[in-house]
Amino acid sequence: MRLDIYCQDRVGITLEILAVIDQRGWDLGCVEMYRHHAFILINEPSITFATVQKALKAVEGVISVTRPDLLPSERRRKHLDALLSKLPDPIVDINAHGGIMAANRAAAEAFAQQSEALEGQNISKLIDCSLDEIFKRNAMEVACAGKLYLLDVTQVYSESKVSGAVIVFRSPARLGQEIAAMQAQKGESIESMIVKSQKMKTIVQQTRRFAALDLAVLIRGETGTGKELLARALHESGPRAKQPFLAINCATLPENLLESELFGYAAGAFTGAQRGGKPGLVELADKGTIFLDEIGEMSVYLQAKLLRFVQELTFRRIGGTSEMTVNVRIVCATHKDLEQMTQSGHFREDLFYRLNVLNLYLPPLRERREDVTALVKHFALNASKQINQHCPTFSKGALALLSRSPWPGNIRQLQNVIFRTLALTDKKVIDTQDICLTANEENNQHSVDIEQVASLDETVDEFEANLLRTLFVQYPSTRKLAKRLDVSHTRISRKLSKYGII
Repeated sequence: MRLDIYCQDRVGITLEILAVIDQRGWDLGCVEMYRHHAFILINEPSITFATVQKALKAVEGVISVTRPDLLPSERRRKHLDALLSKLPDPIVDINAHGGIMAANRAAAEAFAQQSEALEGQNISKLIDCSLDEIFKRNAMEVACAGKLYLLDVTQVYSESKVSGAVIVFRSPARLGQEIAAMQAQKGESIESMIVKSQKMKTIVQQTRRFAALDLAVLIRGETGTGKELLARALHESGPRAKQPFLAINCATLPENLLESELFGYAAGAFTGAQRGGKPGLVELADKGTIFLDEIGEMSVYLQAKLLRFVQELTFRRIGGTSEMTVNVRIVCATHKDLEQMTQSGHFREDLFYRLNVLNLYLPPLRERREDVTALVKHFALNASKQINQHCPTFSKGALALLSRSPWPGNIRQLQNVIFRTLALTDKKVIDTQDICLTANEENNQHSVDIEQVASLDETVDEFEANLLRTLFVQYPSTRKLAKRLDVSHTRISRKLSKYGII
């Protein structure tokens, strides 16, 4: 029987209440004292509440006696259990001797025991790690119930001495999801892609079909065309969308570091290695997708190791002895001609065919000029939010200037130009002269894209229009411009009217 005794705050009242219980020989199970309240548990099923209430209210200063559903400590424990049960990682609380005092539902599932059965057991008997190591280190890798976990240990102190610890067991899969969440950006689905040109509409249709097929995909395209964005959209639209998507650029790391990042390493694999070992991306991406960018930069040695992994989906950590199996989808990207590299011996032919099951080609921006206007508006909106200013509009002349550029750096270069332009001007309307181009980018405005040349007359007209549009900003009258180009005023007036400049 749980009791809430509401009483005056005076010295000795608690002792008088306990004396009443002692005189009647009632079994006292628990006492919790708070100001104006004494919570008591009496283990006497034979007595009635009315009897207890009458006896306790006889004590001077007792105002009321009621029956709560739970004692304060029980209520806190239930709320704490509910909170811990919502956490996906196994968590245990141990005392200074390693005895488990509390464990959440995920821990019970990991150890294949009930939470109540775990309490009282020693943690060192459940994992391959000594108690000394647990208290000395904040993180380590251990085997538990046939699975690998990374332990996150937080010591609990009492009077400057370690009195216990809270241990979080993090599985590589959970870590992979957390890393993927940190890397993720908003708007990565296929529906969010900016598509106006027919070429990109075809790419979107292919991506939708490929997303449902759990096969390797090779994405090709020039630098800056958005290959990683397409890979993420492919992942987000497929059955593995809720699992990790982890990316690595094969061109940015030397061979030895790339191998350890991909496959991880065992404890003591090499000098300076993290104690307890480290999982690699293929392990962290289990059940999800791993994206290998610039796969053409990978060494022949790593190509051989990757080939074995692609074939069997098994691998060994560097310095490890046990085979590990994962279930991942592999998506690769490159700007290189892999067929030519296979002929020259720089890329394994067998690996190429393993990776090139499905393939997508992202066209450069100069081949999808219909998308430029929509991309400009999208980048301008994002840039204005970042620099906290009103989003301007772009004049027809400015959009025409941006659309006709060959953009050798593709979408990434266009994005940089828009951000640079908005950062250096606060105009509500961006005109041609406001576009902030570098010297190389300005030179590219007058370069000829051979693939886009339709006829000599059209090419001459386009060059002439670009030239007049650029010079008219500096010489804003027909007479000044005519004098600058050493032609008649009438001819300049006719040309400016022809190209819609005035």
